[in-house]
Amino acid sequence: MSTPKDILWRLRILYVAICIFGLAILVKAFSIGVINREFWLSKKDKATIKLQPIEAIRGNVYSTDGSFLATSIPIFDIRIDFRVPYLKKIFTKEVDSLALCLSQLFPEKSKEQYKLELKKEYRNKNGYYLLKKDIRFNDLKALKQFPIFRKGRYKGGLVIEQKSRREMPFKQLASRTLGRYQAGIKPIGIEGAYNDYLAGVVGKRLMQQISGGVWKPVNDKFEIEPREGQDIVSTLDVRVQDVAQNALLQQLKLHNAKSGCVILMEVETGYVRAIANLGRTADSSYYENYNYAIGSSTEPGSTFKLASLMALFEDGLAKPTDIWDTHGGKVVFGRRIMSDSHEGGFGKINLNDAFVLSSNTAISQAVNRAYSSNPQRFIDRIKKFHLHQPLGIELSGEGAPMIKDATAKTWSGVSLPWMSIGYESQLTPLQILSFYNAVANNGRMMKPQFVEEIRSHGQSVEIFKPIVIDSAICSPATIAKVKPMLEGVVERGTASNLKNEHFKIGGKTGTAQVALGSSGYGGDSKTYQASFVGYFPADKPKYSCIVVITAPSNGIYYANLVAGPVFKEVADKVYAQSIEIQDKNSKPSLALDAPKVKNGKASDFNDLFSKMGVKTIQTEENEWVRTEVIGKSVRINDLGNGASMVPNVTGMGLRDAVFLLENSGLRVRVMGKGTVRKQSQPAGSRIIKNSQITIQLT
Repeated sequence: MSTPKDILWRLRILYVAICIFGLAILVKAFSIGVINREFWLSKKDKATIKLQPIEAIRGNVYSTDGSFLATSIPIFDIRIDFRVPYLKKIFTKEVDSLALCLSQLFPEKSKEQYKLELKKEYRNKNGYYLLKKDIRFNDLKALKQFPIFRKGRYKGGLVIEQKSRREMPFKQLASRTLGRYQAGIKPIGIEGAYNDYLAGVVGKRLMQQISGGVWKPVNDKFEIEPREGQDIVSTLDVRVQDVAQNALLQQLKLHNAKSGCVILMEVETGYVRAIANLGRTADSSYYENYNYAIGSSTEPGSTFKLASLMALFEDGLAKPTDIWDTHGGKVVFGRRIMSDSHEGGFGKINLNDAFVLSSNTAISQAVNRAYSSNPQRFIDRIKKFHLHQPLGIELSGEGAPMIKDATAKTWSGVSLPWMSIGYESQLTPLQILSFYNAVANNGRMMKPQFVEEIRSHGQSVEIFKPIVIDSAICSPATIAKVKPMLEGVVERGTASNLKNEHFKIGGKTGTAQVALGSSGYGGDSKTYQASFVGYFPADKPKYSCIVVITAPSNGIYYANLVAGPVFKEVADKVYAQSIEIQDKNSKPSLALDAPKVKNGKASDFNDLFSKMGVKTIQTEENEWVRTEVIGKSVRINDLGNGASMVPNVTGMGLRDAVFLLENSGLRVRVMGKGTVRKQSQPAGSRIIKNSQITIQLT
């Protein structure tokens, strides 16, 4: 039991311990607050100061004619540093004027609201007050002239932070192919595939976190400048892209179709000059919601018949002159009936005409008899055409082709005949086009490409030359057999409505019934896919093109009526714009011939004819006119140049033609001397600003 003396002794020890502990705390506090103050302050700063990235200006994407397809527009955040000492001299005097100017430039707030806001932040000495986000350069120019702000950063407290916004000047044109690149989202299109070129190099800036979790720059001296991205010159021609997209849109609306795509490719190079993809939305409008041309792998239907006949010819198992009986348009394979779309069939028909008229029964019989004992031989020949392989394009999302082997579990006794006419296999529109493009190119298969060049500050850095997939997918003899057949389809076959008197087209229609999931092809509601693929001019192919339209629903589904008109419009307008491929002996309705007397400005003609004593007949007062000699008189007629339409400059001299075209927003390329004989963009077509027009003078 403790005595009072023991208890007292323990209390004394406890007291001493408490004193020593308190003294230790005081010593530590003195050390932190006085002796090591700078060290601990630096620790605090490190917790609120760090290097943060500065966004680099992303490179531009151009059309072949130099038009912007995608560009980064500079935008600005405007902040005010109210701690700037000089503001004490001018703020009270000029804040009223500043508030008035702000309300006029940004009317979402009144003058009084701006004034109250500015005075409040000035009283609080806010060093990083956000006044306005995401303003354009023109607004910034105006704002920098406002009271107080005109004093700049160190007297007026104006803090300008530059960012950028990605914009596509032509909006929906090729938007899915141009694509996007955004952190955390799957990259698509050219923007995604070529991001390493476009992105540039991110800079660094020392930033400090202030109240409210806001980060502000510490000092401009502590910056590593970003390096802007390189520019991409795409293979796309904005003029042709506009034609293709509008032609597709009108046809989709006409037939109330679900979706569609168009691709135009340059035969010799594989460069894709136009690619349009449109799908129907919930409100029945059409939008580039998916890249069907690249990603949608479906049964090709009758466009596959070209591969079937080429296999027969390459293996020496058939000739174009071989005769087949279509048996009234119905032939039985196993337990299934193969039918021709033409009621009653075609009687006895040779393979050439079977292709031209798209006879299912004749072609399937020819393939079945040739390969039924060894169906894998047919598959192996098809693979020689590279139809089983992805094209390996740089853009992501290419659909996988499907050409199944005869050993596959899904192979049946009717697979061979049905495969011969485009069923039980799957291909994307781009894969089908590449095959037809190879035929147009005399067997030389090219890799489709979407980018021609990389540039930095206007200087070429890298050029993407044409890439050959296979120098010869088949023999010249097979090409010689099938090219006349392809022309025959348009001259006298299933696509005769595409025939024109100016140039020849080679191609093939394809009307395929679409399988509907587990219900297959049956049921009361049948869905079709209409396509046309071919090339032009057929005698010396410059371009190949495919049009695929899915689920037309107004009772018309045949390819020549649904897909064919889109192909025709694209081909006609591209031919009219391409002076270099026009036949000198062709009729001049697409490329307008000049009259004998020059056209031009009315005032010039009136002065000239008045001095010469020549009588003129002018019924309307128009600035730009065409002239017509009638006996000893000259009739002056209106040229018919409407607003937003490509002017008619045929018959004009160079000076007048260039003046009129450039004032319409076009860039002019001149060939030859004399009077304008032809113009590449047809008169009366819709103007695409900053696009190129070629005029040929003779």
